Amino acid sequence: MNYLYRNFLQMLKKGSTLYSILTGSCPKCHQESMYIEKNPYKLNSLYKMNDTCSHCHTQYKIEPSFFYGAMYVSYGLTVALGVAIFVITNLIIGLPTLPSFALIILGIIVLMPVTARLARNCYINIFVHFDKDWKQKS
Repeated sequence: MNYLYRNFLQMLKKGSTLYSILTGSCPKCHQESMYIEKNPYKLNSLYKMNDTCSHCHTQYKIEPSFFYGAMYVSYGLTVALGVAIFVITNLIIGLPTLPSFALIILGIIVLMPVTARLARNCYINIFVHFDKDWKQKS
């Protein structure tokens, strides 16, 4: 068990893809946030991103409409969230089906800004990878 815990903590350190996805930091150097506003619940600036990283100069918008592909990732995250809420409310807690579906809808609406950002973070990490030697190449 201790081995699994150490591996999990290792995955959350700088240099891991999971770190970049969960924090919204630059996928190449992990030195700064990709977003102008860190709080995803400020909806007027939910998708506002820096154009490039001020540390390693990685361009976030690789091409026009690059993040349209994140919609597919967002769909998968939303479905997984809905299934998780259903399993917890209906199968584990034992709520009837109708309240479970109401909680699914509520959970998806409340967590929409978070899933939208996570989808973007996942999508850019597919194409841009961490480079521990980014300082030498800049």
